[in-house]
Amino acid sequence: MANVREVRTTEREPERERRIFTFKATQLIWLFLGVLEALLALRILLKLMAANPSNAFAAFLYSITDIFLSPFVGLIGTPAVGEMVLELTSFIAMLVYGLVGWGAERLMWVIFYRPRGPSVATTQTTTQDHPRQ
Repeated sequence: MANVREVRTTEREPERERRIFTFKATQLIWLFLGVLEALLALRILLKLMAANPSNAFAAFLYSITDIFLSPFVGLIGTPAVGEMVLELTSFIAMLVYGLVGWGAERLMWVIFYRPRGPSVATTQTTTQDHPRQ
């Protein structure tokens, strides 16, 4: 039989786990922000269409978004025609939460991200079998 030579190379990238954590954390920030912005946009749409506030879906949506709109209540007037309402405070909230989300994402990168360095730790293992007799 012929000689068998096996070479295994292991590369360890420094700070890889920290970069993965940073990436996942920023994904969560953008996911939360996207869901919040979509809920606020849906609220604006339902208010513009004069949706029935006693409807289960509308009531549920209004109760969830009220929590996020509470800092902006009374900031500016709310124009209304009949039952149709244009909630300008919802637009302001979307803008503010978008800026806060962007700032949180950037802060996450500044604090936790570590760029790839030129060094990669490499370990090489060689095993050799002797011919069988």
